[in-house]
Amino acid sequence: MLTIVIPSVENYDDIKNEFLFTKAQTIQLEHSLVSISKWETKWGIPFLSKNEKNLEQTTDYIRCMVITQNVDDKILDNLTADMTTTIKEYIEAPMSATSLPLETNKSGVKETITSELIYYWMVSLTIPFECQKWHLNRLLTLINICNIKNAPPKKMGKEELLNRNSSLNAQRKASLLSKG
Repeated sequence: MLTIVIPSVENYDDIKNEFLFTKAQTIQLEHSLVSISKWETKWGIPFLSKNEKNLEQTTDYIRCMVITQNVDDKILDNLTADMTTTIKEYIEAPMSATSLPLETNKSGVKETITSELIYYWMVSLTIPFECQKWHLNRLLTLINICNIKNAPPKKMGKEELLNRNSSLNAQRKASLLSKG
């Protein structure tokens, strides 16, 4: 969870010809599967795509991340560039000490990842739904670990098999004191 303090701001409304004041507010944000689901429901496109999001989509995702109750949407208009950078760094943070090997897609087919697909992975791996509120990168790390641990053992290549068999034969010969 990320906590941000949005300072009080004084603006001038040209239409009403008056000054508007907003009070400082502390908000809590969570980059989670729940946030992504809300955003994808509104925009109808995958959040985790390589396509750049426009300013409206990015700001709207921050709105979807807010977990503080009764926050006026307009308060997010007062986010500074530093706050936006902090939010971006939070979204990109691994949130785990686990390092996974880089996985190569053997089929060459790139699957579009949506919130529904991540929910499917959670169901098929029996990951409890309370994890949908975790930081998304932590949840995806858990899914990757489950997939690695559930994968069948990797078959040995011919060279590995020959080396292993040669080593076993040498050990047997030594234990039986065989010369041949």
